[in-house]
Amino acid sequence: MDGTAFVQDLDAFKAERLSPIVGAGQTSLLGGAPGDAAKMLQVALANEIGVSELAATWMPSTPEVDVKIALARQAGDEARHFELVADRLVALGFELASFRPPGPNPLFDYLRSLPTTVERVAAGLFTLESIAYAVNVNFMAFCERRGDAETVRIYREYIQPDERAHQQLGRKLLVKYATDLASQQRAKEAVAKVTEVASAARAQAAERMGTACFPGC
Repeated sequence: MDGTAFVQDLDAFKAERLSPIVGAGQTSLLGGAPGDAAKMLQVALANEIGVSELAATWMPSTPEVDVKIALARQAGDEARHFELVADRLVALGFELASFRPPGPNPLFDYLRSLPTTVERVAAGLFTLESIAYAVNVNFMAFCERRGDAETVRIYREYIQPDERAHQQLGRKLLVKYATDLASQQRAKEAVAKVTEVASAARAQAAERMGTACFPGC
């Protein structure tokens, strides 16, 4: 199967795996979704810095120059998202000096362990950013229902366009590099694992926070 046909199939596989994650947020939203937007934004703050660090960590050991540049772009975009979310939290009364980067995280531990370019692209740009985009839609609806137009604007005008661009870039890179059976199998396994671990982590966080509408990265 050539890269284009493979990625078309992988898109469908990813969408199927994302459905329960997105559906949990929609169920929370329809059920009234209790919760504090400021606390949810602190989750986003941790996620944004985590993804920025991940992309920067991958760069030195990624040999393909175009993928290096993609990771550099992602690291910069996520750092900007961190600043946007931080500014919004400060406006809501959060003491930014109290923020501490998160400790060990099973999802990021798995992502950092990935050795090949195809796995990294499939797991990070292609899948993780797809999860982020999808769950952010629910979070934006949550904020809109509570009259938080400024948070909605930040996500709509800045964060979501970047997340969409990251996904599209990941798709383009997979078409280019996932061209043989072995690399395609590694890519599909990475998509499956990211969605599996992310789903479990978000379910635990939803139980703790009382809603599954919180944002991604």
